[in-house]
Amino acid sequence: MALARIDVTAYDHPDAVVLVAEVQQEYVVRYGGEDGTPVDPADFAPPRGLFLVAYVDGTPAACGGWRAHGTEVEVKRMYVSPAFRGRGLARAVLAELERTAGEDGYRRIVLETGSKQPEAIALYRSSGYEPVPRFGFYANAPGALHLGKAVGAECPSTR
Repeated sequence: MALARIDVTAYDHPDAVVLVAEVQQEYVVRYGGEDGTPVDPADFAPPRGLFLVAYVDGTPAACGGWRAHGTEVEVKRMYVSPAFRGRGLARAVLAELERTAGEDGYRRIVLETGSKQPEAIALYRSSGYEPVPRFGFYANAPGALHLGKAVGAECPSTR
């Protein structure tokens, strides 16, 4: 496998659209429906957001983004296409999201994930994410996990 390239990409870029559609189908398989969280592509446009696509040999393989909510950012649409799983792409995308959020002055990253995504839960916990107060679209949903982590200047592990 060639080294992955991670590009800043518009949320509605064709490569991002393909990956977001794949993750939505993953939610259908695991939960019986797509993620209903309201998402506006403009939420992921700098300076109040960012969306990344990782490429392997020119093929879109993984994605993830963050959008600002006050003084913190929320990670959304973390996904690795099945053919590229187990290669560290999710960890690389997450690290880049953390780095860019910190560089843009944000000090905390939060996210929602679900109990039927053990791979995501393992990634986030091994990356230092801990439970935070419930928030957002799935604040009252059974099986929803709400996690967060400090990033930026006071968090030396992101530098």
